[in-house]
Amino acid sequence: MFDQGLILTAQAIRRQLAAMPHELYLVRLIHQPTQRPFPGERLWTAQQLLHLATIRFLRARNREGCDIYVQPYSQDRNAGYILVDLDRAAPTVLAAMSAQGHEPCVVLQTSPGHLQAWVHVSHTPLPPALASALGRQFAFLYGGDPASTDWRHLGRLAGFTNQKPQRRFRNGYAPWVKVVATRAGLARRANDLLSAAEQATSPTRQRPQDDVRPEPSLSLSASGIAASQATAIYQAWMRRWRIAERFTPPDWSIVDLWVARALLAQAMPPDQVQDILRLASPQFPRRHTHPEDYLRRTLARAFAFPAPGGGMCASAHATPAAAPHTRDCSNSTGGR
Repeated sequence: MFDQGLILTAQAIRRQLAAMPHELYLVRLIHQPTQRPFPGERLWTAQQLLHLATIRFLRARNREGCDIYVQPYSQDRNAGYILVDLDRAAPTVLAAMSAQGHEPCVVLQTSPGHLQAWVHVSHTPLPPALASALGRQFAFLYGGDPASTDWRHLGRLAGFTNQKPQRRFRNGYAPWVKVVATRAGLARRANDLLSAAEQATSPTRQRPQDDVRPEPSLSLSASGIAASQATAIYQAWMRRWRIAERFTPPDWSIVDLWVARALLAQAMPPDQVQDILRLASPQFPRRHTHPEDYLRRTLARAFAFPAPGGGMCASAHATPAAAPHTRDCSNSTGGR
């Protein structure tokens, strides 16, 4: 007997796996009412996972209340795919990711208004710390769920229903997990992403604030940075680059970008970098009509093009007074 539902589920699975190819996939079933995993974790090849008997088994468990999750499997390492859980993403988030060269290979709608994206960043497995750092960066840049950034976090498998009670429609039906877009291959800025994350996770990196003695202050930002400490850090980089002596007047948007690159390269968390710019950039917010959007775009640019070494991306020929905000330092792409 022809089973249209079975065929549609098979088509959705095939489309998702084709855009995130791997030798093995870990599949986990979680019973939504009890939050208990279905006994056993299954490792299947794409061919096995697409077998109609396998799909019938998963559809039966889904009808019983199990959510179906999947992850490309590489033992104790990440397989090179980073999950970004865009639980309440802005409508323009996918365009923003594409503009920064962080294109997802798979985008799923897990329920109306809720997305999950997989970004392919490496053909070889990644250490857990590196993959988790990438997950945190993506969550920060694009408003993802910070609780879903660990290196082995699983995403949903397309073609099944989302069994969360809060996601059900008014008529009681559960929404289907649908494929929104696919694009096989690495993100365009994959090498830059890896380079920045490797610098951020390096245990030998000296943080820039190590050579700054911040003044005590009871006024702390959300990330725990005091205004006086932020000013000390920002001005320390200005002195190191001799900004005041070399550029009159400086373009502070360019200096902000350089500082952000340097701090991210020194393993400072993105929320602290953002607070330093907010608290210490001269006359901030200046003429920016949307200061928070400006800060987010500046960090996105800094993360895409990290500073090498100690963050010294200002060349003798680059002038903040004349350079556009999107100027790239000639040796700061991080590509390998």
